[in-house]
Amino acid sequence: PMTQAGARLLAASFRSIDIEARVIPPSDSRTLELGSMYSAGDECLPEKVTLGDYIKITETEGFDPAKTAIMLPTANGPCRFGQYVHKLEKVLSKCGYEDIMLFYPSSENGYEGIANNNSIFYRKAWISIVCADILRKMLLKTRPYEKIKGTTDRVYEDSLSAMEKVIEQKDLKFRKYFTKVVEQLIISRDEFRAIDADYTEGKPLLMVVGEIFCRHNRFANENMLKKLEEHGAETWIADVAEWVMYTDFIRKHHLIRRGKKYSKEMIVTNLKGHIMKKDEHKLLAPFKEDFKGYEEPSNMDDIVNYGEPYLSYKGALGEMVLSIGRTVYSYYKGVDGIVDISPFSCMNGIVSESIYPSISKEHNDIPCRVFYFDGINSDLDRDIGIFMELVKGYKSRKKIERIYPEYYKN
Repeated sequence: PMTQAGARLLAASFRSIDIEARVIPPSDSRTLELGSMYSAGDECLPEKVTLGDYIKITETEGFDPAKTAIMLPTANGPCRFGQYVHKLEKVLSKCGYEDIMLFYPSSENGYEGIANNNSIFYRKAWISIVCADILRKMLLKTRPYEKIKGTTDRVYEDSLSAMEKVIEQKDLKFRKYFTKVVEQLIISRDEFRAIDADYTEGKPLLMVVGEIFCRHNRFANENMLKKLEEHGAETWIADVAEWVMYTDFIRKHHLIRRGKKYSKEMIVTNLKGHIMKKDEHKLLAPFKEDFKGYEEPSNMDDIVNYGEPYLSYKGALGEMVLSIGRTVYSYYKGVDGIVDISPFSCMNGIVSESIYPSISKEHNDIPCRVFYFDGINSDLDRDIGIFMELVKGYKSRKKIERIYPEYYKN
């Protein structure tokens, strides 16, 4: 799982169509031990963590390779991610587990092939991703202000468990299914709102971008978001739904380059995108008041257009395009700094890091910092402390103020 929330709710959507799906247990020291054991040494941290976690499954009690299937989505582009599944296949074979089925839908075709292209399942899977993003957003915007430490985390975990039970329901008409999901979101929203919190304006708001696995996986980034909160910040992280919409955006441009602008494939892709945005808007509707000032870009064109002067989506692929575009977008939302979380040696992080100085110079010197992770403990608190001093300096002189929800106090 990149995110425990997204993986748990996605697994629940599989169970809703009678496919037994489980989430990999949390990563730990054994994960890195196994990932390093079967690596050449120059792999990035997400590859080691992914490899180690899957190999660790083979050590669990009652493991049966003949009854096990591994789902590992893949992608094209400059990232090593496209090679993960092939590396895993070789390692499993070396360990004598040829019976394990590997299932790897690709971003190249918008992850077609899942559940025999069942359109209802696709919508359920999309709903699970959006719900996970919404609940995470409520967590991050509430936790820095809680009066009793741990309250928000508890509400978040309870909300995820309740949403799992709703999403995994079977044999419901889709309209009723969708209604139940929205009803549960409203219940969770009210539980977050009921948390005893001191919403006072002035806390620095940081946009978190970067490589999607490392920025979302708490083990890989050493629980970076919580550490930023401990240093007095509030965080707003680029969500997982952004990546899903980006894959559809890129697919449309691939079709145009192949002379299929007016084709059945393009019609299907556009229709799917329209339905996805419609569902997303309905799921977000109850949170309009809560997410005032935290609005996501209305569509993928907004992100790539903001980034176009610095890194064109026509000549680059992956998180680097999204990180650059969202950085500029976030500046105009009044954030106080940009944190890029990337694995050490990651091309996305390296390319983005070379561009951030130009963006910062042209946007009132907003602080932009790449934090690299390689699984080796570093003095993260020291580095965050230095960055936060820059954030405070920028906050005192910035030209664009953030917009707060109505319930904040001056």
